[in-house]
Amino acid sequence: MAFGIDDAIGAVSTLTTTIINKVFPDPQDAAKAKALLQAADTQAAIQQTAAGLQAIMAEEQSADRWTSRARPSFLYVCYVMILAALPMSVVYAFDPVHAQKIAQGLQAWLSAIPDPVWQLFTLGYLGYTGSRSWEKVKGAAK
Repeated sequence: MAFGIDDAIGAVSTLTTTIINKVFPDPQDAAKAKALLQAADTQAAIQQTAAGLQAIMAEEQSADRWTSRARPSFLYVCYVMILAALPMSVVYAFDPVHAQKIAQGLQAWLSAIPDPVWQLFTLGYLGYTGSRSWEKVKGAAK
């Protein structure tokens, strides 16, 4: 059984609610204390999100070309892999047996890539295209 951060937060929240109910027997006082606790939790989440966004913005504005171009470069590698299918169709037209062996080798190679890498690609691709679209909608990308 894994004990993750969500479980820990849930346990602390339950414990805090129990303590508030015992310290403040009056339901109105307990509700005020719970509201203050919820506001503090919300503020902490906002600060954590802002810190993450600052790190992303610092990376984007970096003078280091590799740092600022790492995500798009990863996508370019994936595009090259997809575009490799075009010459394979020509190979198949002239030598179907050889093309089938190449395709089987490529399939075995792609199957060897762990699922978390594919998930990272998907997340990176969607995140990059989503953020670029958002920039264009907001007029930030000129």
